[in-house]
Amino acid sequence: MTRFLHTMIRVSDPEATIRFFELIGLRETRRMESEKGRFTLIYLAADEDFEAARAHRAPEVELTWNWDPEDYQGGRNFGHLAFQVADIYAVCARLMAAGVTINRPPRDGHMAFVRTPDGISVEFLQKGTPLAPAEPWASMPNTGSW
Repeated sequence: MTRFLHTMIRVSDPEATIRFFELIGLRETRRMESEKGRFTLIYLAADEDFEAARAHRAPEVELTWNWDPEDYQGGRNFGHLAFQVADIYAVCARLMAAGVTINRPPRDGHMAFVRTPDGISVEFLQKGTPLAPAEPWASMPNTGSW
C-alpha cells in the first residue's frame, strides 16, 4: 500500500506564494512552526480536497519557509515527493536490493529518503505508528543528501 501525500517546495515569501496558490483554488489546511529548526511548514489543498486534506486523506502542496535567507538556485526550491507506505522497512529493503541508495534510512521506523535516477528526493513515511527500530536501519548512517 502506497499513498501519495504531498509535494514540497521551498519558498522565500510564504504569503506571496499562498496568494498565488489561492488564485488557482488552493487553501491553507494547516501550519507548523519549528523554532529549533528555524522553519515553517504550510500545507495547501485544492478546494475540492480541503476537508479530506485537513484529515490527512488528500494530497497537498507543502510550502517550506526556511527563516534564514537562502538563494534557491538550480531547482533547490523543489523539495521532495512524499508517500505513505504500509511497511517502511519492506519498501527500503526492496529498493536497496534493486541497487537504490537509502540516503536517509528509516532509523526511527517512521521516515526515509531516497533519490530517483534523476536525483529527485522521495520521502517515505510509515503509515500509523512508527515501527520499532530494527537493524540494519537503526545503525545505518545517512548517505549523500536527501
